[in-house]
Amino acid sequence: METPAQQPPVLTFEGKRYDLNALPDDVKELVRGMQVADAQLRMHEDTLKVLAVGRQAMAAKLNDRLQTIPPLAD
Repeated sequence: METPAQQPPVLTFEGKRYDLNALPDDVKELVRGMQVADAQLRMHEDTLKVLAVGRQAMAAKLNDRLQTIPPLAD
């Protein structure tokens, strides 16, 4: 059984494609840094979503509990 030749990794940046293996080491390090930053952004975006859902649940519970308490007069 033959396996297709493995394609070299390609960096696509601003509409241009580059052979990742042929890039200088400092450029590869920048690419890795951007990948880490992207992963961190996704993680923190997910954390914000979880916090927003939790806050909504607390607001709903607060609203429910305040239904039986008379507010101050304006």
